[in-house]
Amino acid sequence: MNDNRIFVELSAISENVSLARIIVAGFIAPLDPTVDEISDIKTAVSEAVTNAIIHGYDERSGMVQMHLTSKERTISIEISDEGVGIENLEAVREPMFTTKPDMERSGLGFTVMEAFMDTVEIKSSAGAGTTIVLTKTLSNTSSLLK
Repeated sequence: MNDNRIFVELSAISENVSLARIIVAGFIAPLDPTVDEISDIKTAVSEAVTNAIIHGYDERSGMVQMHLTSKERTISIEISDEGVGIENLEAVREPMFTTKPDMERSGLGFTVMEAFMDTVEIKSSAGAGTTIVLTKTLSNTSSLLK
C-alpha cells in the first residue's frame, strides 16, 4: 500500500470547517474505512478546525493548515494555526472548559477529539499558535468481510 500526503491551507472562516471535513473524507476514502471511522475522523477534524478559527484567531483573519498523511492504515492529521496559542494545555483537555462562555461554547472540543481518535497531541505557545495532531489506525475492513 502506498503512503500518501497532502497539505491544505484554508482561510480561518467558519465556512471552511465543512470543506476540511470533505477533504479528510476524500483523503481516507481509498483506504476503505468503515462508515463509523469516517464519521469519527470528520468530527474530530471539525472540532480541531473550529477551535483554530474561534479560539486561535478570535475573529481575526488568518490561515489554518492541514497536513494529512497515511502510512499503511494509520492516518495522521496535523491542524495548525498561527493564532494566540493556548496558555493552559491541561485545562483545555477538561470537559466543559471553555474560554468563550459568552458564545455558549460547550467546552467539549478536546474531549470529543480524544473520544474519536487514537491519540490527540497538542503543541502550543502563547502568541505563536497551536498545532493539534490527530492519529487513528483504521480497522482492517478486508478481514471484516470474511
